[in-house]
Amino acid sequence: MNPSISVLGAGSWGTALAIQAARNGCHTLLWGHNSEHMAALSNDKENARYLPGLALPESLVITENLEAAVKFSSIILISVPSHAFRDTLEKIKPFITSTTQIAWATKGFNPADGALLNQVAEQVISSSIHTAALSGPTFAKEVAAGLPTALTIASDTPQFSEQISTILHNNCFRTYTSQDIIGVQVGGAVKNALAIAAGIADGLGFGANTRSALITRGLQEIMRLGIILGGQADTFMGLAGLGDLILTCTDNQSRNRRLGLALGEGKDKEAAIKEIGQEVEGISAAKETYLLSVKHNIEMPIIEQTYKVLYQDLDPRIAVQNLLAREQKAES
Repeated sequence: MNPSISVLGAGSWGTALAIQAARNGCHTLLWGHNSEHMAALSNDKENARYLPGLALPESLVITENLEAAVKFSSIILISVPSHAFRDTLEKIKPFITSTTQIAWATKGFNPADGALLNQVAEQVISSSIHTAALSGPTFAKEVAAGLPTALTIASDTPQFSEQISTILHNNCFRTYTSQDIIGVQVGGAVKNALAIAAGIADGLGFGANTRSALITRGLQEIMRLGIILGGQADTFMGLAGLGDLILTCTDNQSRNRRLGLALGEGKDKEAAIKEIGQEVEGISAAKETYLLSVKHNIEMPIIEQTYKVLYQDLDPRIAVQNLLAREQKAES
């Protein structure tokens, strides 16, 4: 019997994951909160807003009924912006059962307190529920188009990460499992803020040398925070760390990088966000990461300057000067 899965969140990434599961023969449902959007998906068999030109599998079930979505499968995969994660859990809580397992492809911290999303799940649902986090170098459009991709599925319960792996894995989509759910989440959240920094550097007209240095030192900042929070060093050298950081810092499919480019070119932040037209997770991630660095007394200079550009209107050129003016030190 083929497995089943309910994907909550009909943006680009949720839709891509639903397409991937459905074409693997999994009984798949895709839920979204906007009734007009879901009606269009159902009628057109295409997510024209987020993934234009890519057909949805005929077998994919589309619904705006959240109760029906949760009861469709014991495996729930959440793909909503990080600021909507807690609210989504609270809304599904009345419908889940003792057999429900929850995974998420959301990348970010809880905006209210900087908590990791597995901590939010424990607070809202239960500490006994099986959870998993998906992260790695993945652009939704390429996944939906069937281009070769790899990501990491992390869970404290290996059996659950194996279940998700079975649902998604095929010869064009390689899945790796991990038990480091903390490290995988930290990598996926912090890299979004660093991608804004990389975009700013390129928008200012700096070259490949600058970008490479920023990625390398940015990885060090991810590791400093991740290890303090309980992540494993090896995780940050893998897909959910270095892999995702390289992807989002170097390719203009990244909304975070595009925002940074606009800021580096002197454009207004709000106008740039409006032009992008989708959630830019790095904005909130920069604030939450900076506050965590202060709380834990961790040196994260790139994050600090990115935070000041985004929230204190610091001129990007001055932010770069602040980074370069730091005292000389050993690399390690």
